[in-house]
Amino acid sequence: MNDNRPLTRLDMLRFARRVVERQAARQLALMDRWIADEERRETERQRRLAVRQNVPDWLVERGLDGRNAVYVHVGGCSSAGGRSKGVGREQAVRALTEAGVAACPLCRPDTVLGIIE
Repeated sequence: MNDNRPLTRLDMLRFARRVVERQAARQLALMDRWIADEERRETERQRRLAVRQNVPDWLVERGLDGRNAVYVHVGGCSSAGGRSKGVGREQAVRALTEAGVAACPLCRPDTVLGIIE
């Protein structure tokens, strides 16, 4: 207001309403960001859970050449590389006993399978 008249009670109430409206808008925007962040975290948690449920029980890790097996892992082993393939229990036992593939020193599938060296 550019005129020189004094502020009335109505002017002050309208000003207070604008302030509250702006504060509420900022708080709602903040809440919306929090909700979006939480939705992203929940989506990621669900994705990780789905991946974990699809993990095979045993893995055979191939070498760089892609032909020779290097390690046998328990499914979900953190040291299993991207060249790992899911196998069944019998294949894992056969790889450890007959093929002479080494057991991962971290997850120790030979111990889990009950193979005594």
